[in-house]
Amino acid sequence: MTTALITGANKGIGFETARLLGERGMTVLIGARDEERGRAAADRLGQRYVPLDVTDPASAQAAAKWIEKEYGTLDVLINNAGVTGGPEELTPSGISLEAVRGVYETNVFGVITVTNAMLPLLRTSKAGRIVNMSSELGSLTYASDPESALWAHSYVAYNSSKSALNMITVAYAKELLETPIKVNAANPGYCATDLNGHTGFRTAEQGAAIAVHLASLDANGPTGAFLQDDGALPW
Repeated sequence: MTTALITGANKGIGFETARLLGERGMTVLIGARDEERGRAAADRLGQRYVPLDVTDPASAQAAAKWIEKEYGTLDVLINNAGVTGGPEELTPSGISLEAVRGVYETNVFGVITVTNAMLPLLRTSKAGRIVNMSSELGSLTYASDPESALWAHSYVAYNSSKSALNMITVAYAKELLETPIKVNAANPGYCATDLNGHTGFRTAEQGAAIAVHLASLDANGPTGAFLQDDGALPW
């Protein structure tokens, strides 16, 4: 039995990732801070709900202890939970420091918190996989290229949080290089979810595909990479 934990899995890309992994026969743990929504999502999928607020270290540790008690190990961790800087983030100078901190609490610090809490369990897996849901908006190459379609999107909190997440991905991949654990960053593309008011041109299911792929890598798969459906993205 392969066990996977997905944060923010009660809706959107996280939910679709859970559904697709479940169809592959994995036991998927639906991590969500909202108990009502989390349980409802788990019930729809025939999976189990795990209370998990990624911004709360105590919550992450409690989730890890519960998983250890119920399953003894963890094979896949998908750090999917994420937030934006809100509608006021129009320019770097137009966003408050409080808003930036709020984004980093979930998108950056939350990933470290959950990963560190789950790592002892992942180390017991024969083929641990960590997938960090990033974004093409975190690419410094695209952001600094006037010819790029992403040039105009200078969302300082969200974009920089995903750039930081990419570096975090590389750092964990290097630390775990001599272990069976693979750590990669995934770009789901611009998907229609609550995060963007459903303005994306891809579906949540399409966005989930890369996470499913990276969660299911064999021993020859990459680690420390930034990937989307058709291959690597520039850092």
